[in-house]
Amino acid sequence: MKFVTAELDGEVFVGLVSGDARRILPLGKAAEKKDGKNDVPPTMQECIALGDSFIQKVSSLQAWAENGEADELFISLDSVKLLAPIPKPSKNIFCIGKNYAEHAIEMGSKDDIPEHILVFTKAPTTVIGHKETVLNHQHITKQLDYEGELAIIIGKKGRGISKEKALEYVFGYTILNDITARDLQFRHKQFFIGKSLDTTCPMGPWIVHSSNIENPNKLDIQTMVNGETRQKSNTENFIFPIEEIISVLSQGMTLEPGDIITTGTPAGVGKGFKPPRFLQPGDAIEITVEKLGTLYNKIEL
Repeated sequence: MKFVTAELDGEVFVGLVSGDARRILPLGKAAEKKDGKNDVPPTMQECIALGDSFIQKVSSLQAWAENGEADELFISLDSVKLLAPIPKPSKNIFCIGKNYAEHAIEMGSKDDIPEHILVFTKAPTTVIGHKETVLNHQHITKQLDYEGELAIIIGKKGRGISKEKALEYVFGYTILNDITARDLQFRHKQFFIGKSLDTTCPMGPWIVHSSNIENPNKLDIQTMVNGETRQKSNTENFIFPIEEIISVLSQGMTLEPGDIITTGTPAGVGKGFKPPRFLQPGDAIEITVEKLGTLYNKIEL
């Protein structure tokens, strides 16, 4: 299952991507046609909060639609605007820093490889979707950088979650670009300003349900800038695997449905090159994660 938040003719809706990734089934309209009432919530966060009942509902709608009962409801993927799967997060995005040893080294030295999970956040106003434009912010930064990452979407409320049960709290996974103003990041020491400029959290193109990802700690990840591979790794190289990230974050803090946790970026960021290779106006960034697809964005000219 791949879930999208899409917009068509000013209407925003939650949809299910068909198996060939060419069409979207608007879940609310499908429920209304099949069951006589639209009981699908209008936002992704509300859908996620329904838990297993939402997945059961979608499974029923999917089976019904694939039998040819709703061909007229399907919308071409090319005809809609894909928003971020969760366009307006209710909280800051949780971000894990330096979770690949080689990235920690390129940003400093072996001494920068963390012993404990490093956490910072990005403001909700950073979030944009697949194919949306990233503002260049040239009036305040000359060091805009990319960070391709796998992101976790929490599916149910929990606190004090054990590592053994952590994956039970995951709704699904998406792709995220933790775009960073390096000069602001280092000037202010704490990362929040350098990580929270508007439009610097592209996310999408969809959420892949956790049932479709056998092992999130073993997925290829690649970032390309203008067609050139800059980052190439696998999540098996995490210092802190997903189970540990969720468990540590939840020990004294409640995680809730729709919370977004991004898991760190591999080596190959712009700042890691000598000389650095920061993003320029017009640059195109493609981040591909195995089993999830590709997130594409361009920097404002």
